[in-house]
Amino acid sequence: MKNGSAHNGKPKNLCKDCGRQFAINSSQKRVSEQTKQLIDRLLLERISLRGIERVTGVSWSWLQNYVNDKFAAVPRQISVSEKARGKLTIECDELWSFVFSKENKFYVWLAIDRTTRDIVGCYIGDRSRASAKKLWASLPAVYRQCAVAYTDFWVSSEKVIPSKRHRAVGKETGQTNHVERLNNTFRQRISRLVRKSLSFSKNVENHIGASNSKFKT
Repeated sequence: MKNGSAHNGKPKNLCKDCGRQFAINSSQKRVSEQTKQLIDRLLLERISLRGIERVTGVSWSWLQNYVNDKFAAVPRQISVSEKARGKLTIECDELWSFVFSKENKFYVWLAIDRTTRDIVGCYIGDRSRASAKKLWASLPAVYRQCAVAYTDFWVSSEKVIPSKRHRAVGKETGQTNHVERLNNTFRQRISRLVRKSLSFSKNVENHIGASNSKFKT
């Protein structure tokens, strides 16, 4: 039976048997597992959350909560396959990005194994010596102990990487080509890492979670 109206103007009904109130035309639909799986795939593409909202038909508030929970669950530590001690070479570089405004800069520090091209270290923060230390600490012990590291001339790296195994080089040498190419690939695939973009993160946790989720694919 009819039982007045809800705050949004939609008519409410009352069940005579159990006394429960409900709205027949309620917009609070349960999101199916199939839709969630589609959203998970779309999150790996260069599509905005508003675009995903339009494609899937879910509500904005539900999608934002779902994405927040999903990105919060992404491990902050990169998973790296075990490596035997020996001759190892890594390339390191920083990828500029921002959170909420371009004045709030965040750098994605990456280290890759030159032979396998796998990401073996990652940290997202500022461009300070402390962040360089975090990148170095994110490397598996075998890389910290054995690897020769190629970087640009940014002074933060020079103060952290052991001098005997640090090679600071210019772009013209080609010694950091692989990591620079990877950075370019990420800019093509992750809209929030594009230099001139209307897509950006509004909080740091989502920025880190979204970035790390792509680094694992």
